[in-house]
Amino acid sequence: MTGTKEYLPERVFSTHQQMFVRYFTAILIDLTVLNFFDEYWEHVKIESFTISLFTAVLLQVLLKLTIALEHRIENYFKNRTGIKAKIQRLLSIWAILFGSKLVIMEAVDFIFADEVVFGGPFHGLAAFIILVIVMLIAEYAIVKLCHSLA
Repeated sequence: MTGTKEYLPERVFSTHQQMFVRYFTAILIDLTVLNFFDEYWEHVKIESFTISLFTAVLLQVLLKLTIALEHRIENYFKNRTGIKAKIQRLLSIWAILFGSKLVIMEAVDFIFADEVVFGGPFHGLAAFIILVIVMLIAEYAIVKLCHSLA
């Protein structure tokens, strides 16, 4: 029909479908960032595309667990008042966010050994933290872009 606009019925996605798309997209973003770092920065070496895919999945799972733990600690301190509680909250969250990077980096090293290598300052920790920050920024940017299209 000319001159009329066809409307597609509004689709409703289940919670499981929404979570699948969210994590699938995040893994693809992480995979892209990992491979850019591997290709363009001498401090990140990944043996193959398959290893980078498995690394992206592992990083996504471990980063989501870290964020969940951070939120749990924040909720624990949420209703507490006073400077002592604020300092404890800040130190706890900082320890989780920083300490988790050490744990995640060790998990990657344990699982992938010489197939994934982070080099440079502080035995590769600086490169790993920069990589994770870029991954989180890229995920945030894609989410913002997606929301802006609505």
